[in-house]
Amino acid sequence: MPDPTVDVLYQWPSAARFDRRVPKEKFYEHGTVPPPVREKFVAEVQRITWAYKLAEATINLTGDAAIPEVQIFQIEAKNDDVSEPVLTAIDKAVRTPVIFEITCGGDRSVRMAAAHKRASTGAQKVSTYYSTSWQPAGTKRHPLPTAITLPALYTALLEPLAPVTVRPGEDVSVVAARMEAMQRLEREIATLERKLRTEQQFNRKVELHRALKTKQAELEQQR
Repeated sequence: MPDPTVDVLYQWPSAARFDRRVPKEKFYEHGTVPPPVREKFVAEVQRITWAYKLAEATINLTGDAAIPEVQIFQIEAKNDDVSEPVLTAIDKAVRTPVIFEITCGGDRSVRMAAAHKRASTGAQKVSTYYSTSWQPAGTKRHPLPTAITLPALYTALLEPLAPVTVRPGEDVSVVAARMEAMQRLEREIATLERKLRTEQQFNRKVELHRALKTKQAELEQQR
């Protein structure tokens, strides 16, 4: 498995190749995408390709009700990137988890992005997106992480994107919950630091400092 502290791109299995171009209109033809996001599709997206389908039939790993398949979508940007609302609109239109590869620029730089998502028959709930940095198009790709089930593979694929250390045996939903907790704690810490800088009363400063130390300790526990 590649070191999770460095950026990676994966060599997707040829047996999983799907290679189907998807018109942008497919993602907002049902009227659930607001006009500003439709405008982003037009302004930012050159081409969307449903590139790979990771499933039991293609890579011989068993899925479950939450993660029966994982889709790989390749997006060619018109300019220098594709914004998060576009990724969210695509994610919400696809029932199963999606990993994106976004290419842009004359040098065809690539980044991988994804948000935690599980298959659902109702409205899709998509977490915050995480991404590798931009990498040259010719970057050496890594083989897929070793896994015995599709959910385990999904967790391993997202590990290099996660700003936390994935603990042994930890499910991707738990990782996502920790990342959300980290974001909440970081906001609370920033608020406390602002208050501490402007507070004049000594007793109140002591209380704020104590609260700040508590939140910082909680944050470290989530990493």
